[in-house]
Amino acid sequence: MSHRTTRLEHDLLGERRVPAAAYYGVHTLRALENFPITGTPISIYPDLVTALACVKQAAAIANSELGLLDERRAVAIRLACEEIREGKLLDEFVVDVIQGGAGTSTNMNANEVIANRALEILGHKKGEYRYLHPLEHVNMSQSTNDVYPTAVKVALHFGIQRLTAAMAELRAAFAAKAVEFVDVLKMGRTQLQDAVPMTLGQEFSTYAVMLEEDEQRLKEAALLFQVCFFGSTAFGTGFTAHP
Repeated sequence: MSHRTTRLEHDLLGERRVPAAAYYGVHTLRALENFPITGTPISIYPDLVTALACVKQAAAIANSELGLLDERRAVAIRLACEEIREGKLLDEFVVDVIQGGAGTSTNMNANEVIANRALEILGHKKGEYRYLHPLEHVNMSQSTNDVYPTAVKVALHFGIQRLTAAMAELRAAFAAKAVEFVDVLKMGRTQLQDAVPMTLGQEFSTYAVMLEEDEQRLKEAALLFQVCFFGSTAFGTGFTAHP
């Protein structure tokens, strides 16, 4: 690969050439080399990618309001995150779904993609981190230990919303069939034997009731996901974060 199709980036291990068109950077490249485990990228879970963008956007807004991050960089990060939330750049989330280090590679993948898109928004080239840095700005006051668990909870929230909406639709269909079949007689069975007569409407009504109960259980579980670790940073210490 020629230098015209790559850009030079560096980390604590040294310098590496990254594909010039890639929005990810050297840390993501290291992860691709270190964890070629399943061959399945995290982009297979778009809810997680969207949730990571939500977390990074919220952090940029908070850091800006606290005066830790200048408005120009904060706006660029926010706009980059909004694009990802719209489904753009999904293919840039390339690290393996199975990796070492509590998801640090996933966090860095998100930091680098957001940083490089934000650099473009500011009128710079990918990799020109002196203007906006994946760690210093996108990951400001954060740690994988709070970013990843928070993102997973947000992603689960998205999934539960869709699931409960689908269950409600199915429940309504069962309830409609219960009315339609209100006069249809059938034999109820228990212990693999005929028991007493019942209507098909009663049976479908029970399906609707059971689904409604399951919906309620899911909604109750979703409330637990609203308790997030964000701001605790490394090991819950709050290290590097504003009080």
